[in-house]
Amino acid sequence: MRLATIRVDGGTRAARIEGDRVHVLPHPDVAALLADTGDLASLASAGRPGPTLDDVGLAPVVPRPGKIVCVGHNYRTHILEMGHELPAYPTLFAKFATALVGPFDHIRLPDVSECVDWEAELALVVGSPVRRATPKEAARAIAGFTVANDVSVRDWQRRTPQWLQGKTFDATTPLGPWLVTPDEVDGAADLTISCQVDGEVKQMASTADLLFGPAELVSYLSEIMTLLPGDVVLTGTPGGVGVARRPAEFLRPGQTLTTTVEGIGTCENRCVRDGWGTGVEHTGG
Repeated sequence: MRLATIRVDGGTRAARIEGDRVHVLPHPDVAALLADTGDLASLASAGRPGPTLDDVGLAPVVPRPGKIVCVGHNYRTHILEMGHELPAYPTLFAKFATALVGPFDHIRLPDVSECVDWEAELALVVGSPVRRATPKEAARAIAGFTVANDVSVRDWQRRTPQWLQGKTFDATTPLGPWLVTPDEVDGAADLTISCQVDGEVKQMASTADLLFGPAELVSYLSEIMTLLPGDVVLTGTPGGVGVARRPAEFLRPGQTLTTTVEGIGTCENRCVRDGWGTGVEHTGG
């Protein structure tokens, strides 16, 4: 099953996607749907038939998550290219909802940096409250998976040992196009993940290379905090990031960033200069 948050007059609405047809649901977004629906299988025939995908705008699949938890250094190939040892525990940081944009919205490159990097990621969405869960219990709490790009402002990220300031610039993180339930992708155990800039492949790997898998991450996080429906976890990026290249490469205005996870979908985002004060609106959810 695929679930999306679509843009409608005056706000957003959750929808079930079947083929190219959008079945509109009564909930304002996917997070509200998950909080209200214990059994997603019951939605298999839910929703009134609506427009086609070509006729709607897609917001971030969860427009305003209560939490966005991100994992660094989680693909073996990426850890090695960055010159680090394999960590014993997940490396965690956070984003805030203002960083999110929809799967086909513009990414705003901040005026304060020329070092904005790509990081293709598999993201998971929590479907039920989870606290101190075993990996098996954690797997059952995952509503589904989506696509993200942890676009990172590297010079700001490296100003201090803490990464947050380089990770949550406004309108830099595409999330979508929809949530795909775990049964459709075998729990995301071995999916090809890729990133292209203007059609040139920069990253290509498999989620089988994850050091800490989705259920293990949810279990670990649930020892720290209660995870709630609609919370989002970005699981890390594989090798091929721009900062590790020689010479280093970074995103530029006018380029198109394409992020794909096999069996889930694609985000395609044009890079523009930060629009504050220039008449360019924030296109995120």
